[in-house]
This record gives sequence, C-alpha cells and structure tokens, in this order.
Amino acid sequence: MRAIEFKTRIKNNQIRIPVRVRSEIKINPDKNVRVILFIDDTEVYDKLVFKSVAAEEFLNGYAPSDSVYDKC
Repeated sequence: MRAIEFKTRIKNNQIRIPVRVRSEIKINPDKNVRVILFIDDTEVYDKLVFKSVAAEEFLNGYAPSDSVYDKC
C-alpha cells in the first residue's frame, strides 16, 4: 500500500481531492483505499489542557486542614 498525503477542506460534508491526486486515482481505478482523517483540533486541545492544568494547580493549593469546610 502506498500513501498519498494532501491537505484539504471539508465542504458540504465532502472531501475535496486536489487535482494532482485525482490524476493518480484515474491511473488506478477500482482500487481499494484506506482513508485516515487528521482533523486540526489544536484550539480545542489547548482549551482542555488549560482547564486540566488550572484545576490541578488549584487543587495543589488545597491543604488537608481545609477539609474542615467540606463537613458543613
């Protein structure tokens, strides 16, 4: 199996295939292909990491003596 990599956009739930790749597909019609999508989610990932680190740092400031307030 050979890999062909390209960047594109999904528009109307369709993946646009660049012209240079389309020409390779025409050479090998009716071939089985494996499609793997890597979606750029760095913005979402950055927010999750920030929330996780913020919660962890907040809890680091929590001392065992603070547990008296948990019993109320």
